[in-house]
Amino acid sequence: MENITGKVLTELREKKGWSKSTVAKKLGLKAMSTYANWEYSLRKPDGEMIVKIAELYGVSTDYILTGKSPSKNDSDFSNDPDLQIAFRDAADFSEEAKQQAVDFIKYLKEKERNRPKDKGN
Repeated sequence: MENITGKVLTELREKKGWSKSTVAKKLGLKAMSTYANWEYSLRKPDGEMIVKIAELYGVSTDYILTGKSPSKNDSDFSNDPDLQIAFRDAADFSEEAKQQAVDFIKYLKEKERNRPKDKGN
């Protein structure tokens, strides 16, 4: 089985715009090289650290280990790492900004509902 944890860690870190040093500090690591070795797939983090990493990025441990959401058939946003990150980042929004985000989501939902369906061609 391919070790994709390193690829997942790189992807999540880059989406946040963080350096390896920043992530290492957030995880309480003494050496940035420890984290870098995980991204380079030279080593793997232990179970406890995988949980900390998942919490840091707001994704599931399954996603850290496999790069896949637990259930691809479930449309629940909690299985989408991009949406998990977006909602976690929005947690400290002002009430006005939260309401604007909700209004925008409602707008997009209505737009999707009214979009012409593709008839296979």
